[in-house]
Amino acid sequence: MLTLATDIEVLARFGRALADPIRCRILLALREAPTHPADLADALEISRTRLSNHLACLRDCGLVVAVPVGRRTRYELADERLGRALDDLRAAVVSVEADKTCPDAETRGCC
Repeated sequence: MLTLATDIEVLARFGRALADPIRCRILLALREAPTHPADLADALEISRTRLSNHLACLRDCGLVVAVPVGRRTRYELADERLGRALDDLRAAVVSVEADKTCPDAETRGCC
């Protein structure tokens, strides 16, 4: 049982990061391999500006890190365990309620 405020804050931060489909796509892409923002924007078919805003959010949440590589910056998950956590969370949700959708997903930004 979660009782410490820090445990709750950590999970809430992770939940906020996952609350946006673009951030989910970014995390899943970075789970596969670290990458540069331009390549990630192309792969996800979103603008670099939009990607930059989402990467900033994920950095602020402590889920991704920017690694300088020469004159460029590469992004990666802050900890490899996050990739396994994403896999485990997805598998658990799918196995429990694979056919469920969030009825208010478009208006409330959930799911």
